[in-house]
Amino acid sequence: MNRTALTVSLVILAFAALIGYLTLFTVSQTQQAIVLEFGKPKGIITDPGLHYKIPFIQNVVFFDKRILDIDTASQEVIASDQKRLVVDAFARYKIVNALLFFQSLGNEEGANSRLGAILESSLRRVLGAASFATVVRDKREELMRTILSQVNQEAAPFGINVVDVRIKRVDLPEANMQAIYRRMQTERQRQAAEFRAEGEGASRRIRGTADREVTVIKADATGESERIRGDGDAEKNRIFAEAFGQDPDFFAFYRSMQAYEGALKGDDTRFLLSPDSQFFQYFNDATGKAADQPGSSSAAPMPAKPSESSPQQAPSDEGPEPEQGASVGTPPPAPEHKLSAGETLPEAQPAP
Repeated sequence: MNRTALTVSLVILAFAALIGYLTLFTVSQTQQAIVLEFGKPKGIITDPGLHYKIPFIQNVVFFDKRILDIDTASQEVIASDQKRLVVDAFARYKIVNALLFFQSLGNEEGANSRLGAILESSLRRVLGAASFATVVRDKREELMRTILSQVNQEAAPFGINVVDVRIKRVDLPEANMQAIYRRMQTERQRQAAEFRAEGEGASRRIRGTADREVTVIKADATGESERIRGDGDAEKNRIFAEAFGQDPDFFAFYRSMQAYEGALKGDDTRFLLSPDSQFFQYFNDATGKAADQPGSSSAAPMPAKPSESSPQQAPSDEGPEPEQGASVGTPPPAPEHKLSAGETLPEAQPAP
């Protein structure tokens, strides 16, 4: 008896637990629920907590109260300037009317499919009316606000509020990217060539100006140096003239020494001169007068040959010739120019 009562009690307890499990349900803080009776909505529960339903007659469908996301596949869009773009975008939405959402879309999978089509259509409309630069750089935020507004208008009948729409990536197709890269490379090479040409032209202008200035400066310096050198030579000659004019004999001796130094310093110097030449007058006598004595055998003139046209001259009656070594007159000054190798001087003429 006791065993039968215990069994019945356990069966009743299990049945009560089953009835409680089928009757009671819990709604969390992140969820909202719709109670359905034979597929028809009977109520919407948005408050979290423990709720009940009629078992075997009613069932509950739960929806998320949090912000949901949807990612679209990459799609190709033609901009207003006929450039192809590969756009990858995403959206964030929230279910604001669970009953309308359930009646129009059914579940989140249906919502993602329908909302994705709306988002792609809006992207094509808005981005197709904009240029490539506008999409990539200039008015991207403004375009995204326009897309968000259009998607919200189309998604409002579904009980959905689109919170945000963002474009993750805007690229060119691979073939177009390669062509654009080549065009950009060519453009940069052209600009580099222009910059190099301009720099080369500027370099040549600067170099030409500098060369012209150098030439002018050198010419001015050369003229000034020649003028200064001429003044110096004139002053030197004046000083020499004043100094040598005080003693002509010393001047003749000094000039002869300079001629010897310039003519006899080479290793292969050869002269064909008479020993009694005036060039060697200081070799024969330190005073330079021995070559001028008529009694000397080295300085005696050769007698002239008689000719038929002129009569032979008679001996002079003025007296005997001067003795050997007697001084006759002042010797002529030494040559004032230097002799080069092989150059000869005329023989000294006897004094009258």
